[in-house]
Amino acid sequence: MNKNLTPIASAVALLVMAAAAMPVYAQQADDAAPKADSKSADKSGQIEQVTISGIRGSLQKSLTQKRNADSHVEVITAEDIGKMPDKNVADSLSRVPGVTIGNAGATEGGFDEADRVSMRGTSPSLTQTLINGHNVASGDWFVLDQSGQVGRSVSYTMLPSELVGSVVVHKSSEASLVEGGVAGSVDIITRKPLEFKKQFTAEATIGAVYADLPGKTDPQMSALINWKNEANTFGILVQAFSEERHLERQGQEILGYTQIAAGSKIATAHPDLAGVYAPNLINSALFEQQRKRTGGLIDAQFKVSNDFSFDINGFTSEMKAANYNRSYEFWGAQVINAGAGQSPNPGYTVKNNTLTSATFAPVAGTNYGVYDQISRPDESASSNFVELGTKWRASDSLTFTTKLGTSTGEGKTPTQNVAEWNVGVGAGAGYQLNGTGTAANWNLGATNNSSPAGAQFGWIFGDQNIDVKDKENWAQIDGEYTAGWGALSSVQFGARYNDHKRSSDGVIGQGPAADGSAANPANFPQGYQNFPSNFGSGLGSGFPTNVWYYTPGQLAAYNAFTNRDPVSREDWNSEFSVKEKNTAGYLQGNLEGNHWSGNVGLRVVQTQENVLSNVAAPATAPGAILTSAFGPFVRQQDKNTYVDVLPSANLKFELSKDLIARFALSKTMTRPDYSALAGQVSLSPPAQFGSIGSGSGGNPDLKPITSNNFDTSLEWYFAPRSLVSASVFNMNLTSYVGLGSVTRSYVTSTPDHPANYMADYVLTVPVNTSGTVTGIELAYEMPLGKNFGFATNATFINAYDAANGPLVGASKRTANLTAYFEDERFNARISYNYRSSFYSGLDRSTAFYQAGVGTLAMSLGFKYSEQLAFSLDAQNLNNPTLKYYAQSEDQPRAFYKNGRQFYLNAHLKF
Repeated sequence: MNKNLTPIASAVALLVMAAAAMPVYAQQADDAAPKADSKSADKSGQIEQVTISGIRGSLQKSLTQKRNADSHVEVITAEDIGKMPDKNVADSLSRVPGVTIGNAGATEGGFDEADRVSMRGTSPSLTQTLINGHNVASGDWFVLDQSGQVGRSVSYTMLPSELVGSVVVHKSSEASLVEGGVAGSVDIITRKPLEFKKQFTAEATIGAVYADLPGKTDPQMSALINWKNEANTFGILVQAFSEERHLERQGQEILGYTQIAAGSKIATAHPDLAGVYAPNLINSALFEQQRKRTGGLIDAQFKVSNDFSFDINGFTSEMKAANYNRSYEFWGAQVINAGAGQSPNPGYTVKNNTLTSATFAPVAGTNYGVYDQISRPDESASSNFVELGTKWRASDSLTFTTKLGTSTGEGKTPTQNVAEWNVGVGAGAGYQLNGTGTAANWNLGATNNSSPAGAQFGWIFGDQNIDVKDKENWAQIDGEYTAGWGALSSVQFGARYNDHKRSSDGVIGQGPAADGSAANPANFPQGYQNFPSNFGSGLGSGFPTNVWYYTPGQLAAYNAFTNRDPVSREDWNSEFSVKEKNTAGYLQGNLEGNHWSGNVGLRVVQTQENVLSNVAAPATAPGAILTSAFGPFVRQQDKNTYVDVLPSANLKFELSKDLIARFALSKTMTRPDYSALAGQVSLSPPAQFGSIGSGSGGNPDLKPITSNNFDTSLEWYFAPRSLVSASVFNMNLTSYVGLGSVTRSYVTSTPDHPANYMADYVLTVPVNTSGTVTGIELAYEMPLGKNFGFATNATFINAYDAANGPLVGASKRTANLTAYFEDERFNARISYNYRSSFYSGLDRSTAFYQAGVGTLAMSLGFKYSEQLAFSLDAQNLNNPTLKYYAQSEDQPRAFYKNGRQFYLNAHLKF
């Protein structure tokens, strides 16, 4: 067990006194590259921007900035303008010790591109992503991330790497940094016009991406133009991108498990099955998507005088993400029905309290299968911001900077064209789970899976008009006074205000038309297609593969027989609103002595929350809205105000010419996920007056997540472009969010008490609890001769909550290995990334873990001339199978193949 930290404020004071008293044995570091001024490198929050070229130059710049920073940071710099080490910024971050990536926003299963970033064994929502030091509003393209598990993490699919100059990962906190990342923050730095060496720069990247699973090739383009005047007092930068690609995900999903109830019909006939878990649904799942990401960045920089300058910049990114999902399923929940349904034939097997194999004899009229076809032709996400920044040197010792900006994001699913068919009626069924080794074997008896013949109408469902809007406005002022008072070199101070709103409103939950036209076979689509001939390759065998389906166009025409009335079909379960007004102020002292430096500060943050959520209610409840087919409900508003005091301290000691030690203490905070605060509340009323009801939902009374953090590291820069380092860290999550029970009162009526009264309900909701993360990070990188080199790192953590359960996103082991070659003409890099299994949360009331997985990537480059170069980037070269499981690996949840992707580009300089 880990001991709690002493009170942070006291620890900060002790740390500073220890620094002042500590004898210094260091000598001035002899860096291979010029050493940046530490005062300007990090104390002002501004990382030196230098146009660099090549793998070796990029690595040296990254190490120089890391070495010079007073706090614990990691830095990734672009190899050239428009060329990050990876096509995806998140992939580059995954090479950093202590940083992990996920290829899904929540529990929808992984796709072929890294999507979320997290740090030090925590959820992506606990890692803050900034662009140029400010938050960015974001939308999610996938429907379940829009209105289901709505978190605070940013989707990196919206951020093309071509716009990035460098990325700074803050592992320890400072008072001057924007609050919001319990585990740390990732600051994506774009280029500035006056930083370019040449007066005029024009570059373009033109290429294509080939995805081997869909077998499609699509165009990719980005361009940059920068101009500045000869006096270097005005410059303008324009960047644009347009990138298309197809993706295909082939898979199998086991959509939850249900226990066979003790005393049920099946448990009575087979006592050994009482309490045993059986799969709800086992499917063959085909997901296809076409993504088109367009947008750009514009930046105008003005240096009015030596004392005053200002900058205005804007960014926009939109991703159109039309997709089609097909799920052909054995309906175990319908057949077994928690023990009230059909018993399995003799010969079934039970392993680790799971019904791992079973067959079911054909029974006329029994529905053994179900088939969902869901087309989302206009799904999309967007992210935008505009910011005005100024810098004024009031005197030789006093400087002020300001930021004023706004950011908007949107996730939209205007249309879901859906058809659900009953298949395998009366045919019998069988399955065999194979753990996480290979996909399950299953069948629907003698059903012809390749033809819709015999399929019956089941239902039409699916939310329409989903439009989740995210917006943040901010105003910030920072000052720095160069003190020169002994060890106190400068004082930073400032204040920040921002208001943030995330909302979803006007959602329509469609159903079949009331006239029964959707169930009329005469209105069923005519003609069909089948899954790709290679479906399921590499997943296993013995499951349906040549499955029939209707095209998106056929589904759109068939969904004319639906009810999409915005009043009677309002799906209030998918609606919410969270408004926040946040005010912060800070004071930070920057310290510098003989071979040591650091900072100590205090940030005070006030959070004002206004949460609007929907709660199920009896029709007679005051204010109940009765027009929705999803039942009566009331809109409930909750307001709360929280104040968090966040002290921090960072110390850096130059123990010798090449050896640096760091120590950091801090308290950090993150606000809870939107769905945790504002999720709809579903109620099961008490059976009679005086009894207690039950339910589930969000919790608007959640307090911010807070953590007391300790971080120490030792870094040995033993040669140019070389580093051996070790870091030890502890996060004492004094306020974490887990599942628990609360008692609340709601207006209720029961058969024996029809008049409204306030009844108690015990709700399963997110609650504030605690947790601990302890870990060690190891890193080693060095060149091998003039042209070769490698970098490797590993992170080991132990993470658990107050009930000794897993923390979301915590992999016990992560590791990276990169090897590279570079000369004047050619460059090559190959990288392998591995993370062990981790808990993703609950899906369909069942645990959802992702099994350990490794990915292999490669990059090749050829410089034809100073004006023309070529690159080939390959992702997922090992074609990994993404595997998921529930309580144990005997309860598999999903298997996915996304294939490989190859990017071929020509880089032009004019």
